Amino acid sequence: MSTKTDVKEEKKNLNFIEQIVMGDVEKGLNGGRVQTRFPPEPNGYLHIGHAKAICLDFGIAERFGGTCNLRFDDTNPVKEDVEYVDSIQEDIKWLGYQWENIYYASDYFQQLHDLAIRFIKEGKAYVDEQSAEEIAKQKGTPTTPGTNSPYRDRSIEENLDLFERMSKGEFPDGSMILRAKIDMAHPNMHFRDPIMYRIITTHPHHRTGNQWKVYPMYDFAHGQSDYFEGVTHSLCTLEFEVHRPLYDYYIDQFATDEYRPKQREFNRLNITYTVMSKRKMLQLVQEGLVRGWDDPRMPTICGLRRRGYTPESIRSFINKIGYTKYEALNDVSLLEAAAREDLKPRATRVCAILDPIKLVITNYPEGTTEDLVMENNPDNETAGTRIVPFGREVYIERGDFREEADKDFYRLSPGGREVRLKGAYIIQATGCEKDAEGNVTTVYATYDPNTKSGTEGGNKKVKSTINWVDVDSSVEAEIRLYDRLFAVENPSAEEGDFRDLLNPDSMKVITGARVEKSLADAKPGDKYQFLKIGYFNTDLDTKDGKLVFNRTVSLKG
Repeated sequence: MSTKTDVKEEKKNLNFIEQIVMGDVEKGLNGGRVQTRFPPEPNGYLHIGHAKAICLDFGIAERFGGTCNLRFDDTNPVKEDVEYVDSIQEDIKWLGYQWENIYYASDYFQQLHDLAIRFIKEGKAYVDEQSAEEIAKQKGTPTTPGTNSPYRDRSIEENLDLFERMSKGEFPDGSMILRAKIDMAHPNMHFRDPIMYRIITTHPHHRTGNQWKVYPMYDFAHGQSDYFEGVTHSLCTLEFEVHRPLYDYYIDQFATDEYRPKQREFNRLNITYTVMSKRKMLQLVQEGLVRGWDDPRMPTICGLRRRGYTPESIRSFINKIGYTKYEALNDVSLLEAAAREDLKPRATRVCAILDPIKLVITNYPEGTTEDLVMENNPDNETAGTRIVPFGREVYIERGDFREEADKDFYRLSPGGREVRLKGAYIIQATGCEKDAEGNVTTVYATYDPNTKSGTEGGNKKVKSTINWVDVDSSVEAEIRLYDRLFAVENPSAEEGDFRDLLNPDSMKVITGARVEKSLADAKPGDKYQFLKIGYFNTDLDTKDGKLVFNRTVSLKG
C-alpha cells in the first residue's frame, strides 16, 4: 500500500506536466481518466522537436494507464499530403510507440460546420469580406484596442446565407471568412474576432476531395476535436499558451456536461546548428540544398534514422533535457553524446581505412593467408567474434605512416620503431615507394611472427597500434562524413537569409575507402564503430556491389 511519503517521492521524479496529470487523477478530474493525443499537421516530415511531444503524449498515457491517439490536423488542403501521413506513422512506430486509434480533424468537418452554424444563429459569428491586410490593421496592438469590422453587425439571416454560399463554393478563395464575434478590445489579441473558417476551393483535400469548400482554422478545430474525442490532457508547446483562453472559450460555448479537456504547455525543443521550422526545412528540400527530407544532416526523424541514430538514443536525449516552462537552446553535443552512449555497447567494432596506402610485409610468407579471430565488441560479452583474414599485403591509413617523423610521432616510420597492427603482429617499416609526384604509394615493413595478438608474445608493449584491412579480401566503400548543417550556433536568431548560413562543409564524401571483409554483406541500418574514426550506419544507398556508410557521430565530442 502506498504511503503519502511514497506518493510525494514519486511526484519528485515526475516532470511538471506529469505532476499536473497526477494531481488531476487524484482529484478525479474527468472521472480520473487520462487520454492524450499527438496531433501533427501532415504538411511535412516530423523532426526531433516533434519527438519530444511524442515522448510526452505517449509516455503520459503509458505511465497513468491511459490512452494516446494519433490525430492528423488536416484542416489545410493547400499544404497537406498523404505522403506526410504515411511518414508520420512510420516515425512514431520507429520511436517505439503505438497509438490506440487514428483520427483526423477531417473526421469532424461536419460537426465543426454544424457548430459554426450554431454560433451564427446565436449571434456569435459573422461573415467578413475584408482583405487580410484590412483585418490586420483593425486588430490593434497589445496596448491599443482594435476596431470593429464594418460587417460585424450583419443580421443572422444574412450571415447564414453567406456562410451557406461560401460552403457551396460560390465565392473565390480569400474573398470571405467567418469570424467569431467576441471582443475587439480584449487584452488577449486572439479574442479579437478570430477567424473560424476560410474558403479553399483550388486544392482538393487528401481525404475528402472536393466535398468541402470551407475549412476550419486551427484555433476553432483543435479544442473541439479534443472534446469530440474525449481528450483529457491536451499538451502543446509554449507558443499555444496564449491560445489557451480561446481554446476554453470555444468549448464553453457548446459543451453541456462537466467534462472538459485541459490544455497545458511545455517548452519546445531547439537544438544548436539547425532549424526546427518545417517551412525552412521544406525550402532546403525543394531548393536541393539537402538531399531530401531524410538527408542525414536534417533534424527530421527520418534523417536522424538514416544517419544512424537509434530510437533509444533520441528518447534518452529527450529524457535528459526534460520538460520545463522556459524556452532553451540545447547543445547538439548532448544529442551526439546520447548516440555514443547507446551505440557503444551495441555497435560491432571493425576496421575501415578511409585514405588507404598499401603496406607490404616483406618477410611474411607469400601466398599465405591466416584467419584472425576478432572480438565484435569488448563492451558486450554477447557480441561474439568474427574472422578477419590477414595476409602479406594490407591497407593502412596514409596518415599512419611518415617517411620522416619527429620524436612525437609514434606510428609507422622507418628507423626501427615498432608498431602493432590491430589484433595481429608487431611490424617495423623499412622503406616506401612513391609515384612521380612524390606521394607514397606503398610502404614496406617486416613483422615479428612471435608477437601475434592473443599469444604469449602478443603481450609485448608498443607505443602505437594502427588499423589495417587485408588487400585481397577487403571491400571498397563510400564514406559520408557529416558535420553541422549550419555554420552558426543559432541560425534562427540571425538576420538575413537563413540559407546563407549553411555550412559548406556539412558533408564530405570519401570514395575508395576500404573496409574489412565482414562488412561485405552489410544491410541498410546496420551499425558499426569504425575503430578510431566514429560510429557509422549503413546507408540506404547501399546495394549489391556498392557499400555506403554514414558517420553518425565521432568517437568523442
